[in-house]
Amino acid sequence: MTIWVIRILFLGLCTTAGYAISQLRPEYAGAPWLGVLAGFGFGGLMIAVDEMLKGFSLRAFSAVTFGLILGMVVAQLIDHSGLFDHAEPGTRWLVRLGLFLAFGYIGMVLAMRSNKEDFALIIPYVRFTPRQSADSLILLDTSVIIDGRIVELLEANFLQGTVVVPRFVLRELHQLADSADPIKRARGRRGLEILNRIQRTKRNEVRIHEAEFPDEPGVDNKLIRLARTINARLFTNDANLVRVAELQNVPCVNLHELARCLRTVLLPGETIRLRIVREGKEKHQGVGYLPDGTMVVVNQAQHLVGQEVSVQVQSSIQTGAGVIIFAEVVSEPSAHPPSRS
Repeated sequence: MTIWVIRILFLGLCTTAGYAISQLRPEYAGAPWLGVLAGFGFGGLMIAVDEMLKGFSLRAFSAVTFGLILGMVVAQLIDHSGLFDHAEPGTRWLVRLGLFLAFGYIGMVLAMRSNKEDFALIIPYVRFTPRQSADSLILLDTSVIIDGRIVELLEANFLQGTVVVPRFVLRELHQLADSADPIKRARGRRGLEILNRIQRTKRNEVRIHEAEFPDEPGVDNKLIRLARTINARLFTNDANLVRVAELQNVPCVNLHELARCLRTVLLPGETIRLRIVREGKEKHQGVGYLPDGTMVVVNQAQHLVGQEVSVQVQSSIQTGAGVIIFAEVVSEPSAHPPSRS
């Protein structure tokens, strides 16, 4: 909305300037509408160019400018090489025009296709690097915002840097929050609540990135392109997005993998306190869970469902769903607590 306010003001200024210029020129004094029309047309043309350049970043503009200057320098060198000194003036003008147009275009195209490392070949000992490193920019996708664990990591100061939330991710959260499906609506509202918590975090700056990338077909492709453009680390819970990002050499963190690496490691013989929450597959078994969600199967604990007991770890196995720990009851809760004298 703000950009359209600026555009309307700019269009009004151009129209006013056109009228003022028409009053200064005697030949147009009797027809001020010509100046108004010219100013309005110029302002409209600039707004149309601005709309066509939507998504054209400052980095791309800098690369195009550098390529154009480089192309002009090459064209100037060829023009002053003496190859066309004996050409007629009209032909010489056409040759010069062709040289500057051709090398200017080639320079811009090559600059757009190059990366920042290529400029070190042109300007030795100079490398263009962003002010912030990859570790200081934290790019969040929709899944990791809805998950909510990212805000706990930020509040605990485990992640330092600027949190980047793209505008298209914010729009996707709004669409989920307005969905007719109650499950999607709940997920969207949770994501917006988590985002508000992230913005209230004092340790990290939160930035809404306006890049849209209309030529990219999906949100995942836009996230990968944005991460590569701003040199950020992408945080997600989508395993497929992680694979695609790794193939394109984009640094990516999967919170599910991070949680798996941080799970509690229990060795055989260790004793822990555990609440038995349900019966196991076998008649004599009870099942409890560690704080990180790891399942613990306890033998001879079927009758202890709903109670907290001490158990001793016997063994563990790795499955596709995670680690399952097997344990034995060490001490059962007393049926009759000791009386106080």
